[in-house]
Amino acid sequence: MRLALTQQQFQLHYQIQVDDEGHPLGAEALLRWQHPQRGLIAPDEFIPVLEETELIIPIGLWVLRTACLQLKHWQGHALTDDLVIAVNISAKQFRKAEFVMQMQLLLRETGARAQRIKLELTESMVLEDVDEAIAKMHELKALGIRFSMDDFGTGYSSLQYLKLLPLDQIKIDKSFVRDITTDPNDAAIVQAIIAITKALELDVIAEGVETQAQEDFLNQHGCHHFQGYLFGKAMPLNEFEDKLLHLPPNLPQKI
Repeated sequence: MRLALTQQQFQLHYQIQVDDEGHPLGAEALLRWQHPQRGLIAPDEFIPVLEETELIIPIGLWVLRTACLQLKHWQGHALTDDLVIAVNISAKQFRKAEFVMQMQLLLRETGARAQRIKLELTESMVLEDVDEAIAKMHELKALGIRFSMDDFGTGYSSLQYLKLLPLDQIKIDKSFVRDITTDPNDAAIVQAIIAITKALELDVIAEGVETQAQEDFLNQHGCHHFQGYLFGKAMPLNEFEDKLLHLPPNLPQKI
């Protein structure tokens, strides 16, 4: 995998995030490995290995730099100027003492607007050392960077600490979205998460939305931002931009 990084075999795919009218809000940047012999390798096969090694640090930094460069490229273009790129941050990467400084340098080097970057953190990552996480998040928020809590509700959620975190958004995990129209327990959990976000004045987005019925349920209960196959799969940059270009002007449409 070290060789894959130096030979530029890694690439980012982008999965659209939209509002309840189908307008693009941005995208989640997802790491993919284009192996010269094996073809496109699924992230489930290599991400855990990266997480177990220090390789997640340089590859995570490459992901952030690539996302920042893409944001800079999008700036000033009518279709893409307001788009936000969400990037998953690993625990090892976030806990590095130099992480804030690295983000400062990336913003300065690339010219990307910090307000267009959304870092996705998991509950377990933040709750392992809450005080350190809060301090680091405040430093990054001072730069203009936004935060989304990923996988919310799948771990040991602590509402006591949640109110202290300088979050902008909570992401409803796809494991709850999958059966919201058929499983009363999942439906209740999703409604509770939406209620929490409203109480804390946070944005909420649901991932894994695959059916119109799921979107309708979420809309009805107060979640108006979505990500999932109903709107578009994760795709290479050229395909993602092509979809944006072919949206009819001023006409809400899912892509």
